[in-house]
Amino acid sequence: MSEAVLPAVRSRAQASETLAAWALTLPAAIAYLLMLLLPTLATALLAFTDFELGLPGFNWIGLDNFTEMLGDRGFAQSLRNTLVYVGLVAPGSIAGALALALAIEAGSRGRTLFRAVFFLPVVSLTVAMAAAWQYLLHPTIGPLNALLREIGVSGPAWLSSSDTVLLSLAGIGIWENLGFNLVLFLAGLTAIPRELYAAAAVDGVPSAWERFRLVTWPLLGPTTLFVLTITMIRSVRVFDTVAVLTQGGPNKASAVLLYTMYEEGFTYFRIGYSAAITLVFLGIVLALMWLQTRVLDKRVHYA
Repeated sequence: MSEAVLPAVRSRAQASETLAAWALTLPAAIAYLLMLLLPTLATALLAFTDFELGLPGFNWIGLDNFTEMLGDRGFAQSLRNTLVYVGLVAPGSIAGALALALAIEAGSRGRTLFRAVFFLPVVSLTVAMAAAWQYLLHPTIGPLNALLREIGVSGPAWLSSSDTVLLSLAGIGIWENLGFNLVLFLAGLTAIPRELYAAAAVDGVPSAWERFRLVTWPLLGPTTLFVLTITMIRSVRVFDTVAVLTQGGPNKASAVLLYTMYEEGFTYFRIGYSAAITLVFLGIVLALMWLQTRVLDKRVHYA
């Protein structure tokens, strides 16, 4: 083949590869456009309107929806509840998962069984698990209050009292996130070279706590950052258990951002206001991700 023909052949080959790449990418690009990008843009536009389901049209009202939020006591309550929920679930599920992962990794038997048992909530249907929790926390026939009565303690109405409903939902949230975080921590612990522990023993590190502080914890930094990010996002997104167990009650004591957004949009049909709450929710998620990646990532040791 002459040298004059080679560039043309290479050009056709490159064009063919480019066409094949676009053909493979196109379905995912179309799905991303139709299922994520366009709905997000539509939500952003609706947030600046007074659109309501059932009405023939809508008006552009600028920042009125966001101004209304500043004086909306229901929105303020749901925002506080969401922050309290995240503040309870994130550290509780992370610390609990890390403790369980260390205990399982240190044991010699039953690792697979314990992994399966603790991972069960992750693969279970949330609605089914919520129904089970509704029975467990029932004030009269629930096993938890029955156990408390056996020791002479009068159990509260866990899901129908303003004082305990958010704590109860947070406990369920910790239980839900525990197995997922456990598997991630177990993967991180498996990746730590055993030689480092032997070297620590040679250097005179006697106690298990010192080995954890000097070897395990620093090398678990990337895993911990990922677990923290995922857990925070999953906690902010809480909706299923609230919708099934409490519907935001009693007296808005368990209303969270996503449930308030759903209620405004599909109970009161105020789609514009619901879209504005959605933008605030997305802003909170993005702010959490930025804070974790910018601030905490600088303190993480990557091997």
